[in-house]
Formats: sequence, structure tokens, C-alpha cells
Amino acid sequence: MEMTLRWFGSKFDTVTLKQIRQIPGVTGVITTLYDTVPGDIWSSESIRELKAEVEEAGLKIAGIESVNIHESIKIGSNDRDIYIDNYIKTLENLGKEGIKLVCYNFMPVFDWTRTELDRVRSDGSTVLAYNQETIDSINPEEMFNHISNHTNGTVIPGWEPYRMEKIKDLFEMYKDVDEERLFENLKYFLEKIMPVCNKYDINMAIHPDDPAWSVFGLPRIIINKKNILRMLNMVDDRHNGITFCSGSYGTNLENDMPDMIRALKGRVHFAHVRNLKFNSKDDFEEAAHLSSDGSFDMYEIMKALYDIDFTGPIRPDHGRMIWDEVAMPGYGLYDRALGATYLNGLWEAIKKGDKYEAK
Repeated sequence: MEMTLRWFGSKFDTVTLKQIRQIPGVTGVITTLYDTVPGDIWSSESIRELKAEVEEAGLKIAGIESVNIHESIKIGSNDRDIYIDNYIKTLENLGKEGIKLVCYNFMPVFDWTRTELDRVRSDGSTVLAYNQETIDSINPEEMFNHISNHTNGTVIPGWEPYRMEKIKDLFEMYKDVDEERLFENLKYFLEKIMPVCNKYDINMAIHPDDPAWSVFGLPRIIINKKNILRMLNMVDDRHNGITFCSGSYGTNLENDMPDMIRALKGRVHFAHVRNLKFNSKDDFEEAAHLSSDGSFDMYEIMKALYDIDFTGPIRPDHGRMIWDEVAMPGYGLYDRALGATYLNGLWEAIKKGDKYEAK
């Protein structure tokens, strides 16, 4: 595996490439062009500029997260082919620059959903958190204002202003889109882009829906083993794969994550490994990556990735805000650096233990 950190670009991120380069074992970043909107064609010049900036800092672009999907593609509206063609042109430009991994999601309207960005934990750190009662009490049109009051002045990915400005219209557009139609639209999209992915050897790694259930009545489909296997089988191409995000699949406590990983051997192209602490099935918060700080056995998750010979990029995710750092909630430097080091330590121990058992 290759340890990476998500980087939001010099214009938006409080964390610098110089700082990321100093985290032991981190060799690359997962990034994107953050001044684009869904449907834009990424120019070769912009991609090259981003790549040069990262490489000048002694790192590499290990993957793109995300080339966001235009809502017309998810809805299946009459103009979707225009945006799919633009997406294909972007993939082609990425492929020409040697970028082989694209993470994306197919979540309607909202990206990941949290009700709090700064819940205070017992150790004094602040974290992202989710409470179902809060969701049930909020009008979805008010969600952006609810979130934006706690962003530390940063742009939160998945909650960009361009998306929230038309939220009422988006809900109206999705009124006839159920899970089956969303699956059909995903299949249509994947079938269209697989030829360019095959040409440039680009792995498409769909990110799970977060949380793994319907929010505000919107359909969500990338939520469990059954649905993932359906998605992979309906477009059975090795470049059609997944991002295994433990913090997203893990929102549903019925998901056996090590079992899921082993069942998806060869199709896990990217991994986000993080921990959650459940206070009840309807209330959870982000935790330190350490197993004992949350509800997940991080050793078993990393062991499952090792067992399937996972060689792709991996990154820590949604760190706590610690040591008085002021940064994008979930994406400060300090706790994610601790997480990367912890995950690297687990991987080394698993690898050495495997060699010892083989003797």
C-alpha cells in the first residue's frame, strides 16, 4: 500500500505540502482541482500545474478525489450525455498525465452528512459527529446554514456554496429517482467511461454513501456488501472498483468490514481508514484512529487489506481537531499525521508477523 494524505490545494488548505512531506511514510497526496465545479472539463494545463506543484514538494499525486459527478448524470436527465462526454475528456487529460486513480461518489444532492463539525470530546478535542434526531428535525434547505456556522472559515468539500444555492431545485429534480433508477443511471455512466479508463489504465473507485442510509428521503445505494457486488457485477471491468472507507461503511454496524474487504479482492482501488465511536446506533462521532478510542478493530481492517494484497493508496481520514489547531474540520494536520503513523505501524506489524508465521 502507499500511505497518502488528502490535500485541498494551496488556495484552500491550511496544511502545506511541506508539512505533509515531513510525515513519516507519507509519499503522496490525494487531491483535486478545487476551483472547478461538476461538469467542467479539466484542462491539461491545470492538471500539469497541480502535478508540478506537488512533485516540487517531493511528493506525488497518488489519486484524484474527486472528479465530481454532475447531478444530471445521477438523475439521468436528457442532457446527461453532455456531462458524461465532459467527464470522459477530463479522464483522458488525467490519463495523459499519468494519473491512474479517480475517487468519486454517486450520492444525490448532499455528500457526506454530519450534524456537528465541532463536538467536544472528553479529551478536549473536537470532532465531526452525526445525530439522527437532529437530521429529523432539520429542513434540508437549512442544512447548509447549519453546517456553515462551524467551518472555521474553510470550504467544506461536498458542501460547496454552488451546490447549496440550488438545493430546493435539486430536491425537486430527484423526486422521481429511487434506488433502482439511481443504480440504472450509475450503470449507464460507468459503461460510457470504461473505454477511456481501459485506454489509460485509470481505476475508478466509488466512495460509499455516508452515512449508509437514506438522508432526507434521498436514495443511497453504495452502502453494503450486497449493493457493492451488484455495482461491480453490472459493469464487470477491473477498472470499475471501490474506495473502501471504513468510516462510511462502518456507519452501519451490520456491515462486517473485514469480510467485505476480502470479498472485494481485486476491486479495492483506494482505502480511507478511520475510526468512529458509537454512543448509540443513531449517534456517532469521529474518533482517533487508534482502535481503543472508537468502535472499530483497526488491526482487523488493515489485516484484511493486507490479506487481499492491497497495493493502492490509503489515507487516514476525518481526524480530530487537537492541540488548538484551527483548520478545515476533520482535515487538520496533527491528528491525521498521528493516524498515518498509526496505520503504517499496524501495516508493518502485520507484514512482519506474516513473514514470521511463514518461517
